[in-house]
Amino acid sequence: MSLMRIALLQADPTVGDLAGNAKRLLALVEQAKSTGAHVAVSTELAITGYPPRDLLMSPDFVQAAFDKTQACSPTIPMLIGTPVPGTDREMAPANGVVAVGEGLRGKVVAHKQLLPTYDVFDEARYFRPGSRPGLVRGAGGMDLGITVCEDAWQAAGLTPVDYGVDPVAQLAALVRQDATLSATVNLSASPFHHAKVADRITVARTAAARLGTPFLLANQVGGNDDLVFDGSSIAAWPDGTVVLAPSWAEGVLTVDLNDPSSSTWTPSNAADALSIGAHERLVLHPDQAAPTVTGAEGLVDAVVTGLADYCRKSGLHRIVLGLSGGIDSAVAACVAVEALGPEAVHGLALPSRHSSQHSRDDARWTAEALGMRFSELHLDAMHEPAETLLGDVLRNGHAVAGENLQARLRALLVMGHANAEGAMAIATGNKSELAQGYCTLYGDMAGGYAPLGDLWKMDVYAMADVFNARARAQGRDEPVNASTMTKPPSAELAPDQVDEDTLPPYPVLDRILRAHIEEGLDHAAIVARGEEASVVTDVLARMGRNEHKRWQMPPAPRVSVRAFGQGWRMPLAGRHDWRD
Repeated sequence: MSLMRIALLQADPTVGDLAGNAKRLLALVEQAKSTGAHVAVSTELAITGYPPRDLLMSPDFVQAAFDKTQACSPTIPMLIGTPVPGTDREMAPANGVVAVGEGLRGKVVAHKQLLPTYDVFDEARYFRPGSRPGLVRGAGGMDLGITVCEDAWQAAGLTPVDYGVDPVAQLAALVRQDATLSATVNLSASPFHHAKVADRITVARTAAARLGTPFLLANQVGGNDDLVFDGSSIAAWPDGTVVLAPSWAEGVLTVDLNDPSSSTWTPSNAADALSIGAHERLVLHPDQAAPTVTGAEGLVDAVVTGLADYCRKSGLHRIVLGLSGGIDSAVAACVAVEALGPEAVHGLALPSRHSSQHSRDDARWTAEALGMRFSELHLDAMHEPAETLLGDVLRNGHAVAGENLQARLRALLVMGHANAEGAMAIATGNKSELAQGYCTLYGDMAGGYAPLGDLWKMDVYAMADVFNARARAQGRDEPVNASTMTKPPSAELAPDQVDEDTLPPYPVLDRILRAHIEEGLDHAAIVARGEEASVVTDVLARMGRNEHKRWQMPPAPRVSVRAFGQGWRMPLAGRHDWRD
């Protein structure tokens, strides 16, 4: 039996960096060659990074990406995801695959057929669809079917629309006519959310069973803007056996088509490669369910990856954040320190006359446990003069204006330090608060990135447990102490203020918001689940009134099935009675 080894290049590209991405791919190919691979497969649009968004509206960029792809000279045959120019500058490009190396001469071997336009995807804006399955013959001595990301999902019934075309079915017909097909590969940039790995394994197993040949999916890893990609590249066999690459790590999964157990994983040698996640491939037998990268551990790795890559790819090396002594700022500090290192993070405690001593102590504890830089600046030096200037307004019963004044003064100090230190300020709010407008524009929402912006409040507590467990395992103090974990959440902008003065208890609030945002349930359906009707009405109405804040929120790593941002396109000025 001849050896047939295909390497899946699980790469972390930087969007737009054509030369850097090509260099990264060629380095991974050398790793693949050292493992005995006969052909290498990149991720979707690997030469540009995914998603390149409106860079694709520039014909010059598309042409430059295509030229850079064709110029690649790997030491073994390689399939590279790239935009493919149209025949004239007015024609939309294709989302394509080019074969290079060993006489393949930069031939276009596939065009993506199914172009998603739901959730965070808008590919019909940029691409023209292909019309037939991809195929390359003689690559590393193998004949390979080729699909690109979404092309494989229709067969598993996991697309929200019926495209009317099934590329896997098309390939299956081809296999029936030509039994020489060794395997089918899928070049993918499938973003993470908390159920995605199990879905991808279903896709791969379904395709392998229908094709009667192994099905291999190379998935992008790393963060690009608000999207995070977990990697978790997959090889599946018709009997249901699966080999799974690690999550949150860059490297090469070399798949032995004849012997799944002989497949290997080698992490990237790049100096800036991701270091999160396991470094062993996993073999799943036909009756084994998919492992999970969900739960709090998966959320921590996703959010850390998002912030780390956002900073690295933007040339940012330091972070400043406000440390209030509350759960959100404590967990945001944990994320920042794990992403950039303690020496790169500066926490500012900015107490006002309403801040409790325990909150001041808790903020200092978190900073010292994490080993980050810490400063405390009392707000009164700015607060009292500002109140004097606004005296008549504030004396006329505008309590919220007085509370927001403190949040905005804090933002002034955080942003001032960030500018002076050449750092990025991060916002520390969570998704539950953003959904309810329980946040201050130009106050606690100020920052270049919001690492907790797609995390429910109760997720934040669960992530704190993870960071504490990791600290204990390393013999360090827990960064989120018992006081922070157990005290009633409060903005501390007024005497004896707690969040439940305004909001339902967070477990209740999160259930209602999850049902509405992630499951699409309306008022009646949520009440039918046992929630109090008046509470549901208040939550949904408050959510509708605060869309203007969500339009102005910083980018946040998307970890849920529906996040605010690209996948949430509600009207800014609208009115709806949620009791209808």
